[in-house]
Amino acid sequence: MATYKKEKGFAVQTLSSDTAASVAATGSWSSQSGMNEGRKGLSGFGTYTAAIAATGNDPSTVNSVESWDGSSWTEVNNVNTAKFYRGNNGTATAGLIIGGAPSTGDVEEWDGTNWTETANYPGNITGLIQLGTQTAAFCIGGDVPPYTTATNTYNGSSFTSSTAINTARSSGIGSGSTTAAVVAGGSTPSATAATELWNGSAWTEVNDLNTARDLLAGSGSSSTNSLAFGGLSTALASTESWDGTTWTEVADLATGRRELGGSTNGSNTQALAFSGCTSPGAVQTATEQWTTTPAATFTQINLGQVYFNSTSNAFKVTATSVATGSWAAGGALNTARSASMGAGSQTAGIVAGGFIPPSYTPVSVVTEQYNGSSWTEVGDLNEATSSGGMAHNSPYSDTVRFGGNGNTDKTETWNNSSWTAVGDLNTGRIGGSGYGSSSSLAGYAGGDPVSSNINETWDGSSWTEVNDLNSARRYGAGVGTTTAALVVAGDTDNPSFPGGRYTARVESWDGSSFTEVGDLNTGGAYRGTSGTQTQAIAFGGGDPSPYVTITEAWNGTSWTEVADLANARRAWASGIGVAAGAGLAAGGEGPSSNLDATEEFTAATANSTITLG
Repeated sequence: MATYKKEKGFAVQTLSSDTAASVAATGSWSSQSGMNEGRKGLSGFGTYTAAIAATGNDPSTVNSVESWDGSSWTEVNNVNTAKFYRGNNGTATAGLIIGGAPSTGDVEEWDGTNWTETANYPGNITGLIQLGTQTAAFCIGGDVPPYTTATNTYNGSSFTSSTAINTARSSGIGSGSTTAAVVAGGSTPSATAATELWNGSAWTEVNDLNTARDLLAGSGSSSTNSLAFGGLSTALASTESWDGTTWTEVADLATGRRELGGSTNGSNTQALAFSGCTSPGAVQTATEQWTTTPAATFTQINLGQVYFNSTSNAFKVTATSVATGSWAAGGALNTARSASMGAGSQTAGIVAGGFIPPSYTPVSVVTEQYNGSSWTEVGDLNEATSSGGMAHNSPYSDTVRFGGNGNTDKTETWNNSSWTAVGDLNTGRIGGSGYGSSSSLAGYAGGDPVSSNINETWDGSSWTEVNDLNSARRYGAGVGTTTAALVVAGDTDNPSFPGGRYTARVESWDGSSFTEVGDLNTGGAYRGTSGTQTQAIAFGGGDPSPYVTITEAWNGTSWTEVADLANARRAWASGIGVAAGAGLAAGGEGPSSNLDATEEFTAATANSTITLG
């Protein structure tokens, strides 16, 4: 006889460690034996098992040196000249330090036993960024003063001028070689997040650090694999991993600090952080070692995956934890506006039309696309409009907009270069809730006049009236597809409506009919939304309390209040984002004017233990 397990069960992968986005994302810092003498502004180089910590300030300038063997620090031969904020690179047996404060051009080489003074740097310098090897070093920026873009290469005996970096800076980090390198952070003199890549002939600005910082430390021997940790303006604990394209926040240091040393010849999978200070007078001896899951046992994180962790003896599932999400500033719109229509994702979004300052007229034709950091104006709408609908969950390159100002029935499709007028709505209206997944699959529910409950769907050539909303409303928000959507909140225009005119009611669409589901905690109109029918966020809005910052998360059953917006607003692009954990709020009406501000909502994907009860 067949067992239930054989008929209905499924295989669950057994892993010795949790899944993660990358090997670096599995990393953590662990406390190790402290240095014999704490110091700040020190020079550090080597690997996580063999490193050198030299010179620095405690609070007077010292010339002492310590060697790390993977478990403890030992005092070794001193440098010839006591300085701090010296450039540094190399290994525990072949290191190089340059310049320092008080300002000097001194150069010293370390052979594993002794320090030898060699040819001076071309000019006095502090905070020099160094990478490469002792005999093929790349020396970048620094404070002359002022801060400089100059770069020089060192061949073991002399310096040669090279191509200037784009951003003058000192006290940043670098990794790689004279032919392929990355430089990040530093002082300009304010702390910067700017990152630049070197291809052997030119510098190119690329994705910034997530947190601007100077007086930080780094670990990395290539341009595609490095770690940034610590730094100013406060004593930072945050750590970021570089994969050749982007910086990703990973596990924090146990002790946040600045002016610390690092294993410059390490990587984003193995690193060492040592000494530094938590405040100008609080020098630390603390040492921390960064390690990760071995690549051989690493498993890529997969949203929705269920697995058994044999180390913790627990079943786990990988899911986006929307409740832990937060908002951060994104790139500003070129045209401030409210009541525009939006679609796409957090890194590839589109808004069109809307009201532009200083009042509700004129109505705009302007369309802008978002690349994750900035907005670019593209082809205009054929008809100026606002407060209409858009296929909310469609790609930004293949969408459709409909209805809007003046109770228009007009529809236009977008092909990533231009808008084309197509078949009209059966009932023109403003303030309906748009949903859909492409330029040929969309829906429009509710709207004015007279707070309608009309619902129409679009098949790429014509609109068809289908089953109505249960509760007529205008200025609600839509999210999802033509077979799985939500219509959220809105204005019923009926003071006697249960719960009040500005309703908290939510209805779910299954492709044939609407069903009332869990209400929002706070009713209102002009909300923004991101996500899907089963996982969404609703944010901002107004009436009866205008211009709110409230954000609520939907788990398919109920709504929970989560992190607030920075800018109170209503009447925007209905939000953007096909994932609840990666939403976008662009523009909108604020208390005093229309906004150009963009905010990005981000929630982490995490592994959680499955509790059986």
